[in-house]
Amino acid sequence: MLHGRTIRSTIPCGRIRSINLTSDPAGFTVVDYRSIPGRNVVALIADDQPCLAERVVRHYAEPILLLAHEDRERLITAEVDVQYEPSEPLLDPLRSPNVFKSIAIHKGDLEAGFARADEIVEGEYRVGHQEHVYIETNGVIAVPGDGAVTVYGSLQCPYYVQKALRVMLGLPAERVRVVQAETGGGFGGKEEYPSIVAAHACLLALKSQRPVKLIYDRAEDMVATTKRHPAIIRTRTGVTREGRLTAIDIDVLLDGGAYMTLSPVVLSRGVIHATGPYRCDNVRVNGRVVMTNTPPNGAFRGFGAPQTQFAAEVHMERIAERLGMDPVRLREMNALRAGDTTATGQVLGRDTSALAVLREAVARTDFKRRRREMRGTRRGLGLALFFHGAGFTGSGEVRLASKASLELTERGARILVASADMGQGSRTVHAQIVAETLGVPYEAVEVARVDTASVPDSGPTVASRTTMIVGGLLERCAAEMRRTLGRLTPREYLKRHGPIVITKQYEAPTTAVFDEDTYTGDAYGTYAWACDVAEVEYDPVTYEIRPVHITAVQEIGRALNPMLAAGQIEGGTAQGVGYALLEEVVMRDGHMANAQLTNYAAPTTMDTPRIDVVIQERPYRHGPFGAKGLGELPFDGVAPAIANAVRHLGFDVRALPLTPERIMNAPPVRKPK
Repeated sequence: MLHGRTIRSTIPCGRIRSINLTSDPAGFTVVDYRSIPGRNVVALIADDQPCLAERVVRHYAEPILLLAHEDRERLITAEVDVQYEPSEPLLDPLRSPNVFKSIAIHKGDLEAGFARADEIVEGEYRVGHQEHVYIETNGVIAVPGDGAVTVYGSLQCPYYVQKALRVMLGLPAERVRVVQAETGGGFGGKEEYPSIVAAHACLLALKSQRPVKLIYDRAEDMVATTKRHPAIIRTRTGVTREGRLTAIDIDVLLDGGAYMTLSPVVLSRGVIHATGPYRCDNVRVNGRVVMTNTPPNGAFRGFGAPQTQFAAEVHMERIAERLGMDPVRLREMNALRAGDTTATGQVLGRDTSALAVLREAVARTDFKRRRREMRGTRRGLGLALFFHGAGFTGSGEVRLASKASLELTERGARILVASADMGQGSRTVHAQIVAETLGVPYEAVEVARVDTASVPDSGPTVASRTTMIVGGLLERCAAEMRRTLGRLTPREYLKRHGPIVITKQYEAPTTAVFDEDTYTGDAYGTYAWACDVAEVEYDPVTYEIRPVHITAVQEIGRALNPMLAAGQIEGGTAQGVGYALLEEVVMRDGHMANAQLTNYAAPTTMDTPRIDVVIQERPYRHGPFGAKGLGELPFDGVAPAIANAVRHLGFDVRALPLTPERIMNAPPVRKPK
């Protein structure tokens, strides 16, 4: 086996004048764009990103050249001289004329809504990059063989990787095999980026005809891979003296980085969630994601919704302050209810739970009394009400046409799906669904390894869809298998009739319609709902904000495995604490200047407060046993809840993360007139 290495650009943009391997070339396999047998693109949404730069670089750390050698030390110390003709980089998204995607949502009569308002509250809110900090870095092993290639890797979406490799290598699907190795977290960072790592390893493996291991160290992973999109959100809201929202006007700007990657779907979810879980007859949301000469940004847990719901919830707090109104009462008055319509015009079903989670969170924390008692102390209390659409947006699930299979075994059944377990417990929950439906013990259900050679394409492990969508397919498979078995045991059936594999493909369960041109209609099959209450403590000497206690009330349809569900909520909440208070990507001249875990501060157990998890259940009739999506919901509300607790302390904060420097420079919260 050889070790692989990526040679990357050291400027944010410009032209490549020359590339020379100045070390002794003996024993090296060298690959540039001319070695690519298919198309030099990373196939995803748009074909704008090259697998290897040809003559132009558009961001710092863009891949230019690949090296492989059996001696890892020689590989690391090999010197490559790349000469550039630099250009002036575009680093400010506000100045970018290059728009990857724009989306507009319109509902009602905006001007009429503002005309009915007694107060108009405006504000700008900013959030920065966030690094995924998964347990192991990006890495794959590529193994060549007889005109084919097999990739073993830490990844979320094996069929995404296979598609990208087929385009880049010019090979049919049966000659490109992708196997998920055990993966310690992905959070979206291993959704699309492994396609690049796999492509590079495959090019080296096919040229050398030897297996190639390509694994990033932490610094390379942090400098080169995708991050959460930075955002600038401007909101203008009309409200009556009593607190009724009459008009909401929002502008969302996302920084996509140098290439499109998954920016359109991030923007899509961001604008749909931008109003927060509130009813308003007159809404306009304009969103765009633009190009800058920085490393591309991509999916990260919640992808778009955390950015816009941070703005929505801090803005609601400011409206309450302007009106001199209790922030809980303001939210109660405007929270979405069953039968209400969202910004896209979707009529909400009976499982709508905004009021239920809000009231439970307020009652459980004795929010109103404790908030009054904390005034004038170093403690602050804040809350955030939020929601998250489960599954792909609009007709996305229909287009995916996901499949799941169930194979009869002598003991029970074997699950065949491409869903990647990254610690969230999907293998366990899928086995529970099958065991319960099939009527066999949990131990009688096996889960096949995620391998494109043996499992169908059940869609990517993203968008809070794995339990609700793939689990639903498995429930249908198991129900049919149970009918087929009749009174026979699995062993008896196999002996009499032979093997059986049942496959189900996704079908839209309702007559839901979503127009992707006008962004109207049913954006999601259902929504999960939540309310976070955060208690924080302020140090007047260091200006540090320490989270003390977070109560997370979350309605998720049905908790199929309460312990795993609570673990997802705790993990998402802890990750949200990092987004709120600690995790600041420092960009300097187009690249991450603090690409190491010594000065990129992800939360440890010492930074994580006590977290009380409260799970509520309002079953979704089309989910397996009533389950909705859960994975992303817990992240969305933490940052605004903490920011609103900091506002309770008197600091007018509208940007993340809430570092001591931002707290020190924050203006005071304006008291109502």
